[in-house]
Amino acid sequence: QVQLVESGGGLVQFGGSLRLSCTASTSIFNFKVVAWYRQAPGKERELVASMSAGGSTDYANSVKGRFTMSKNIRNTAYLQMNSLTPEDTAVYYCSAAMGTVVYWGQGTQVTVSA
Repeated sequence: QVQLVESGGGLVQFGGSLRLSCTASTSIFNFKVVAWYRQAPGKERELVASMSAGGSTDYANSVKGRFTMSKNIRNTAYLQMNSLTPEDTAVYYCSAAMGTVVYWGQGTQVTVSA
């Protein structure tokens, strides 16, 4: 069973930065897509960023220019988040697709204070 574990969330002030990590129980290159989603209270889960196996990235308009997704050569994907605002407050989830199966992490809370 593939497992994804997010880390790096926390409380940060307006304009600050955080780097989230998503560590998989298998090589990150086994996934055809790895993505970050977030869900704020009372809102639907939304796609924040995604990366294909080849390394191509895509971002939600709301985070373009502020967030950067990357991965290392082993088993971890990252989401570097800069210039954070209170609107970025949410639980952030890592998701990864292998074949037809999509795996999810448990989420990590990001809170941005005004």
